[in-house]
Amino acid sequence: MREIDIVPKPLQVTPLEGAFELGSSTRILVTESTRAVGKYLQEMLQPATGYPLAVTENPDGNGAPNAILLTTSKADASLGEEGYELSVTPGGVVLRAPHPAGVFYGVQSLRQLLPPEIESSTKVNEVAWVAPAVIIRDQPRFRWRGMMLDTGRHMFPLAFLKRTIDLMALQKMNVFHWHLTEDQGWRIEIKKYPRLTETGAWRSASPRLGEMEEPDGIPYGGFYTQAQIREIVDYAASRFIKVVPEIEMPGHAVAALASYPQLGCTGGPYVVRTS
Repeated sequence: MREIDIVPKPLQVTPLEGAFELGSSTRILVTESTRAVGKYLQEMLQPATGYPLAVTENPDGNGAPNAILLTTSKADASLGEEGYELSVTPGGVVLRAPHPAGVFYGVQSLRQLLPPEIESSTKVNEVAWVAPAVIIRDQPRFRWRGMMLDTGRHMFPLAFLKRTIDLMALQKMNVFHWHLTEDQGWRIEIKKYPRLTETGAWRSASPRLGEMEEPDGIPYGGFYTQAQIREIVDYAASRFIKVVPEIEMPGHAVAALASYPQLGCTGGPYVVRTS
């Protein structure tokens, strides 16, 4: 039996005999409240397995053979907003949680129970998609489980931000601390104050990257438009991650003062540093 190794470590893990094997005929059963998580699971499993698993409504919240049930029905309310109970048996998988966030975190545990090849972005052949039989009961120890990414000093394209959020979700993190302003650059579009991005965001913290542009159109040393900010906020929310922006005022505000020097104590000139 493969060792049950999940990060972060669940509160309770009870190994059982046998294993559940995911196959092309496996169904994902959802209720109205878990439909979005079911679609996420379908999209997460398909690249490596090649299985376009069916997502089927199951209003009564009961499991079925060769199925993965995701439901908030009949769940233990004491598990709270982010807790879940995951039962994996040879016959099927049942994941219950009082709220959709808990269902999502339970999906991450199921994901980690599968062979590591499940993370491949392309189809992997000759792998048995088997999860060891187990009962996991879990809820987070901390309300704030976050990671900070500094785009004030170094710009990153949207694809990188989304990949970062995906990896946070795998680890059941729930807060993306987005550092958007710094002495070295102002990275968020404020339409009322256009010079913040005309002057305060034109340089990169690394001159070598200053002229490079990524495929999604964000130049290193530039800024994120309001539409791009909303896109990242929505993407994070779909993975139950809250975005907390860091906008440093009045400290660490050289980029802002270079744009509006009248706001400073000396009147400037202020120069955006590159390191």
